[in-house]
This record gives sequence, C-alpha cells and structure tokens, in this order.
Amino acid sequence: MEIPATIMRYCPRCKTYTPHKVSIYKAGKRSPLKEGERRHARRLKGYGGSRKPVQKRFAKTTKKVALKLECTKCGMILMTKGIRLRKAEVAR
Repeated sequence: MEIPATIMRYCPRCKTYTPHKVSIYKAGKRSPLKEGERRHARRLKGYGGSRKPVQKRFAKTTKKVALKLECTKCGMILMTKGIRLRKAEVAR
C-alpha cells in the first residue's frame, strides 16, 4: 500500500490541523546493557536450551506497520497505531 508523503493531521502542540511528514517507524538497535537484555543473557548462559520455545507454524502472513508523523510547523513527532499491511511504502 502506498502511503502519502504528507498528511493533514491534528497537532496537539499547535492545537490546529497542520501538514505532517510521514515515515515508517523502525525499531532502534537493542542495547546489550539494558536490564532486560542482561536478564535474557543470564538465563541463556550455561547448559540448557532457549528460554522460550521456537515457533514452527506461523499463522500471520503480515506484520504491523506503525507510522511516524512529524509536524512541519513545530516538529512534534506523533506515532500511529500499527496497521496490518503486506507491503507499505511512502510515496515520494
């Protein structure tokens, strides 16, 4: 699905409808020093297998895509709820 490059949307900081620049949200690199990562590494250490069973059958054929919207006036960034799409691309 092609998503438009700019969307008119309500900005809570400007308190009016302004054009927003659209991009697809991508998760950042996971830090090995965070508490959850340290705990996971500690549980994997030593003998024994993985913490959780490896999933063999996948029911879903698509992933959820979240959009990152940046207000062109004030620069405030808003996130949208994830929508299930087979393929998402921003039209330039």
